[in-house]
Amino acid sequence: MPKIEMYSTAVCPYCVRAEQLLQRKGITEIEKIRVDLDPAKRQEMETRIPGARTVPQIFIDGLHVGGCDDLHELDRQGKLDPLLAA
Repeated sequence: MPKIEMYSTAVCPYCVRAEQLLQRKGITEIEKIRVDLDPAKRQEMETRIPGARTVPQIFIDGLHVGGCDDLHELDRQGKLDPLLAA
């Protein structure tokens, strides 16, 4: 199973949508990195993804795939399943 990291906040509807899509794909473990609880984690996110200011920011096995809309677009294009199968 791939390692999924998701920078998120407690009240982010896009984070919920992204998590729901991943769960529908069979992903049961998502490392949620709460940037609202720890300012250092927000800084970490901005360092890993220069220019990123919004959540979610999602990584699959270390590859930054973007946010919720990007994740859904990968799924529409048929590119998400191969990433999750790797």
